[in-house]
Amino acid sequence: MIKSHKNLNVWQEAMKLVATVYEITKHFPDEERFGLIAQMRRSAVSIPSNIAEGAARQTKKDSLNFYIIARASLSELDTQLELCKLLKYLSAEAVIKVFQQIDAVDSLLSGLIRFQRRKE
Repeated sequence: MIKSHKNLNVWQEAMKLVATVYEITKHFPDEERFGLIAQMRRSAVSIPSNIAEGAARQTKKDSLNFYIIARASLSELDTQLELCKLLKYLSAEAVIKVFQQIDAVDSLLSGLIRFQRRKE
């Protein structure tokens, strides 16, 4: 059975973002294993997880709440990536790629939230 969240472009793009975060954090210093690496991966995974949970909820209000939580996790990840940029843990190419993905997910997620609010 295919779950409805898998058909959402925002969920699909969020999953790609998670893969990118896992890939770039492989190359971080070992001392960040329990710091930034773990926190960034949790934040990234939280985004599609909350989108999926929101899509599975029975009420519009519940769905909207999980989409808003997903957007908060996206903001958290954005902040962590800004820190990585300051610490020079990422190449210029990686910075461009990941921030483009964040912008794409943010745009899709904002659209989903606007749509959900109009349904209320």
